[in-house]
Amino acid sequence: MNLAIVGTGYVGLVSGTCFADMGVNVTCIDINERKIEELRRGVIPIYEPGLEEMVLRNVQAGRLRFGTDLSQGIDDYDVIVCAVGTPPGEDGSADLQYVLEVARTVGRHIGGYTLFVTKSTVPVGTGELVRAAIRRELDQRGMNVEFDVASNPEFLKEGAAIKDFMEPDRVVVGVDSGRARTIMERLYKPFIENGRLLLFTDIPSAEMIKYASNAMLATRISFMNDIANLCERLGADVDMVRQGMGADPRIGPKFLYPGIGYGGSCFPKDVKALVNTARSNGYDMKVLRAVEEVNGAQKRLLFEKFRDYFRGDIAGRRVAVWGLSFKPETDDMREAPSVVIIEHLLRAGCEVCAYDPVASEEARRILGDGVRYCRDKYEAAEGADALMLVTEWQEFRMPDWCAVRKAMRTPVVFDGRNIYNGEELAAKGFAYCSIGRR
Repeated sequence: MNLAIVGTGYVGLVSGTCFADMGVNVTCIDINERKIEELRRGVIPIYEPGLEEMVLRNVQAGRLRFGTDLSQGIDDYDVIVCAVGTPPGEDGSADLQYVLEVARTVGRHIGGYTLFVTKSTVPVGTGELVRAAIRRELDQRGMNVEFDVASNPEFLKEGAAIKDFMEPDRVVVGVDSGRARTIMERLYKPFIENGRLLLFTDIPSAEMIKYASNAMLATRISFMNDIANLCERLGADVDMVRQGMGADPRIGPKFLYPGIGYGGSCFPKDVKALVNTARSNGYDMKVLRAVEEVNGAQKRLLFEKFRDYFRGDIAGRRVAVWGLSFKPETDDMREAPSVVIIEHLLRAGCEVCAYDPVASEEARRILGDGVRYCRDKYEAAEGADALMLVTEWQEFRMPDWCAVRKAMRTPVVFDGRNIYNGEELAAKGFAYCSIGRR
């Protein structure tokens, strides 16, 4: 099978590489010529564990290629997958200009049956917009070419994307023709042979599944953050509450960990887009608006705890920040809580010394040179009045606390992910602040 994937961002590059690893002939296409040239030279634009080795292996095997022109050899592709970005507009709506431009390009150039698959995260109803865009271009050419449209949302977790793609908990495909269904069954057959779910739906339902899934996960996070903040006021321990809740099989333990808010490329954007879609259709998503509000407040919480601890006397204080990416095992800084925290610290006149295993360069691009980017966690702690754990990378879980205590000027730890034991740190001479725990 020959496959074109348009867009070499996180979703497109991971998806194309994993399809190639299963024996599909894949061409990843992007209008960014510099990115394509770097990919041809083996330079991977994102950090994802295992991706570089897989890309190089499949390029060498001849199954994975890169290009800048979708129209070139377009009729050789059995399936064209659209994985371009859908960035949020000012009102939170998903910007579909790139998706629709890919659709128009397909309509301008196909000469025979084509299956157009949308893997980008798009609002409900986009499938019909794509179909109409392709049809208009064909009509302008006077061509009566058969084509189908399908929706195939992705459910990849950054830091575990390859495993998620190769061993999916479910594959969702929205189709409205038997021919499209047969092609997608063939494409995904190697990934579901161990009894994994391949769920076929209509196209609008597939589009909604993606948004509803991410919105539910974001809701669980904000709900637990709300519970954690109340626990602090009532003297309860959110860890005990979380365990008691998670033991109920109707609830389960996943996504019940309180912290300093969600970030990344999916949850913030998708929640906003779903709220906007509802508003555009005369419905108010009250729960999701509250989810957004709680998340925005939670990103400020660590700074507020720091300010309250020092009773507002924070100008000129040095703060060590451990972790910059929005989650471990990625360099993604989109909507990262660290950005909000550091911007508040800098505005308050603090000096920020930060360390992240992989995201420092991306952080420099976003935050600039007002932050000192350190070589390791101990350098960041030198002379610090406070240490903030922001991203729970593995290397932060068991530091040499004696070395940290010796390095810091004021031994206080603000644990934004609840990964440390407060009693142990107190025994080593630290003051300790966490989220929702006694």
